[in-house]
Amino acid sequence: MLFLDELPEFPRKVLEVLREPLESGEVRISRARNQACFPARFQLVAAMNPCPCGYHGSDANRCRCTPDQVRRYRDKISGPLLDRIDMHVPVRSLRQGELQNKTLGDSSSVIRARVEQARARQIARQGKANHQLSAPELEQHCELTLADKALLEQAIEKLGLSTRAYHRVLKLARTLADMAAREQVNTVDISEALSYRTLDRQSSNT
Repeated sequence: MLFLDELPEFPRKVLEVLREPLESGEVRISRARNQACFPARFQLVAAMNPCPCGYHGSDANRCRCTPDQVRRYRDKISGPLLDRIDMHVPVRSLRQGELQNKTLGDSSSVIRARVEQARARQIARQGKANHQLSAPELEQHCELTLADKALLEQAIEKLGLSTRAYHRVLKLARTLADMAAREQVNTVDISEALSYRTLDRQSSNT
């Protein structure tokens, strides 16, 4: 796992270098007449503020940034790199007293068991994890109804998503169905997968 905190603060040329290994799982280094290839399959997890001051959209603090400052800050992350990040999840700041409240929801051990079961379904169905599916394999194992295809196509057009992002949405929807122990991907899975493209939605509105 590679965790990058304050993602927009990294030099853009450093972030762009991640595109190839995220896609191929390999790093290729060329020097003069020699070329070396190294395995580099990893899971990328990154964190960033919503704006330079960190308070855009906050109920507790007033954002001091102009719309242009917010746009420039988010534009530090290129579209091709965003394409390769499957889930963009906004996390609000905790309110006073929430740290002392009892945590609700499933424990880590319960969630881990659910993930292991979902992965086992993928291996049994197609011999590999969903993220390794090629485009033809994805079409085979992620059949959609006409209504769901229309929903996805409308969202792709509205958000301006690339073909790569389209396939990543499908892979995520297939995984959501596996997590729920469903054989077929349905409208709920497609809608949830699209809901995780937060930064794409913000870019399309600027």
